[in-house]
Amino acid sequence: MDDPRLTPARPDLAAKYLEGKVKAERFVTGEEFEISDVIAPVRERPSSEAPLLTQALKGERVTIYDRDGEGFAWGQLNSDGYVGWLPDRALTKPAAAPTHKVTAIRTFAFPGPSIKLRPAETLVMGALVGVIREDGPFAVTREGWYLPRQHLGGIDRFVGDFVAVAERFVGTPYLWGGKSSFGIDCSGLVQVALNAAGTGCPRDSDMQQESLGRLLGLSESSRLERGDLMFWKGHVAIVRDAGTIVHANAHHMATAIENTREAIARIKAAGSEIIAIKRLG
Repeated sequence: MDDPRLTPARPDLAAKYLEGKVKAERFVTGEEFEISDVIAPVRERPSSEAPLLTQALKGERVTIYDRDGEGFAWGQLNSDGYVGWLPDRALTKPAAAPTHKVTAIRTFAFPGPSIKLRPAETLVMGALVGVIREDGPFAVTREGWYLPRQHLGGIDRFVGDFVAVAERFVGTPYLWGGKSSFGIDCSGLVQVALNAAGTGCPRDSDMQQESLGRLLGLSESSRLERGDLMFWKGHVAIVRDAGTIVHANAHHMATAIENTREAIARIKAAGSEIIAIKRLG
């Protein structure tokens, strides 16, 4: 059965590309939009009270298949294929392809060439922008924002160590469905870190367990290497070294570095055993 998280299909409507594969009353081609908000919530239902599934960041593209006329649009993120409801106000017609991405965990967008000005926005790691020119230490975007050049990188610039990216999020509050330094969950941390290193990564921990890396025997937990991924049911952690992990978790309500053995024991006491260890590369 197709995963509903990745399949834009409902009984009344489905994506045109699914015609012949799923049942629906009608099939639509969909229209591509760009995320204009800094962070757009992707929710389970067309309501601001509905559970948060994931988030879309500025500059991402999304294919919209339905709009409810009450402020919500239903579609599929082009980056990881996630399906859900987004606020209509967060969507705009696609502009020119972005040229740069934010590489700092957060950065201010100033309305002019001075860090003394009140920031117009706060952008997060992975946000995509179009730079039209440089002005001293700033990159000027098509919105007229002035961003510190050292907080940006070219679209094709990637880091070598995704674990180091995850470590930068230590102290970030835990947020179910979050994927930014304002709030992040366990699989969001893995996705953001791997994307920064140029590795495509699905959104949820079960998808990551299924698709990333090669499986190690659980007996190999004593020979963990930096970058290995440890999975429990509904949770994933990143191995830093032989003795510690970094993970966004609800126990600390934050991204934290934790002793591996102590974390395994703590989570086991709460009723969950390790179900898989995966090695990337």
